[in-house]
Amino acid sequence: MSFIASYAYLSGARALFLLISLALTGCSLPRNDAGVLLHDFGPGARQIRPGDRAEVLPPLELAPVQASAALGGTALLYRLMYADAQQPQAYAHSRWSMPPALLVDQRLRERLGLRRAVLHPGAVAPPRSASAAAVAITEPALLKLQVDLEEFSQLFDTPDSSSALVRLRATVLVRRVTGDALLAQRSFIAQQTAPTADASGGVQALAATTDQAITELQAWLAQLPDH
Repeated sequence: MSFIASYAYLSGARALFLLISLALTGCSLPRNDAGVLLHDFGPGARQIRPGDRAEVLPPLELAPVQASAALGGTALLYRLMYADAQQPQAYAHSRWSMPPALLVDQRLRERLGLRRAVLHPGAVAPPRSASAAAVAITEPALLKLQVDLEEFSQLFDTPDSSSALVRLRATVLVRRVTGDALLAQRSFIAQQTAPTADASGGVQALAATTDQAITELQAWLAQLPDH
């Protein structure tokens, strides 16, 4: 019996020692990311609105949305405007399901596609012969849209109030027989107040602000001449 008691005591001591060791070295162990919440813009349009049934617009070639290296990851960024606006910070337990440029690209293609054919680069080959070039001259030229995502973050003016800021730069090229030519370029800045001063509020505001910027971009595109 004394042997069993001694063994139990030693086993308990070893277990206690192991727990203490794990506690002391916990900062060096890999962390479990199961508690990280992934966010996106939601399911998108669930029905066609009357305004989307308007006259169908000419096809458009859309290049993948580009962004700076700072927006290349999935971090959900915010800025403390009252402390250091030049230092973007990231939420520890909330991330995007994909890089912001891909989220914006997905939503932009969805929205544009409600009223026009949205093509990937190279989907329509340029004319390679004199006869094909002559035909192409009589047809509407293909417009090519390039979008750069320049800012995509949650701004805190105070610890209890924040807003979402999205800034896009759109460049439209027109494909001609002699090569692409610049048609127009414009920046779009949209900002909306977040419903709550946290990651969830930032996600909601950034999704709504992106839709606002895309709506303004769509209206601008519709006013461009068909070349």
